[in-house]
Amino acid sequence: MTTDAPASSTTTDSVLGGRLTLRQQRAGHRVGHDALLLAAFAPADRRRMVDLGAGVGSCGLAFLTRVPEATGVLVEIAPELADLARDNAALNDLSARVEVAAGDVTRLGRPSGPDVPQAGAADLVLTNPPFNDMAQHRISPDEARARAHMADGALLDEWVRAADRCLAARGVLCLIHRPQALAAILAALDGRFGAVEILPVYPRADRPAVRLLVRAVKGRRTSPALLPGLVLTDADGTPTAAADAVLRQGKGLAQA
Repeated sequence: MTTDAPASSTTTDSVLGGRLTLRQQRAGHRVGHDALLLAAFAPADRRRMVDLGAGVGSCGLAFLTRVPEATGVLVEIAPELADLARDNAALNDLSARVEVAAGDVTRLGRPSGPDVPQAGAADLVLTNPPFNDMAQHRISPDEARARAHMADGALLDEWVRAADRCLAARGVLCLIHRPQALAAILAALDGRFGAVEILPVYPRADRPAVRLLVRAVKGRRTSPALLPGLVLTDADGTPTAAADAVLRQGKGLAQA
């Protein structure tokens, strides 16, 4: 559901079956399934969450909505999106449990970096990193959309390193990415994270996966595991029961 004034530069949208309300920019990057799937994939026993590249806060706030005992930090480099994330925290009565930090993800946890989030303080990092290779895609003229969707080959590794610095020992990293990036994901995690669990997301049962949800534990060395996939819609386009449970009912996804 969307409500807005005709001349407004933002819209106000309900997601998770009305459990979460988000103000977002009318133009540019818009909240989609990726953020909600990522929030659902995060383990519910985590209490200190950091959302890297939070945008308007959709993923981190969705996690906090599902896990009322948790607190979090939303990190977003674009000041206008960080402002919307603060507004959305207030709009959903989550301001007491979340802090918004406007800054560069790659500087987090460094001695010269920002004070928030603190190095080694989180037990969960969520991230939906920019994941379209600039060399293979025409860059959007909209700066915010381009920033959300484009990356060079080194950016994924930089964001995984930042997650590593933010996490305490045995902290969990959850990310969502394109299937074509599987080799790069495993390479970025190698030596820092293990016990990797990979869950493919399919638009329909007869179609190739369009996303990978990845969960890994800092400091572990256990081999990766491929989890049963999530199918979003039936052949007629009707959401599957599993997808509806996550995207409308706010349930967790494939928890260990």
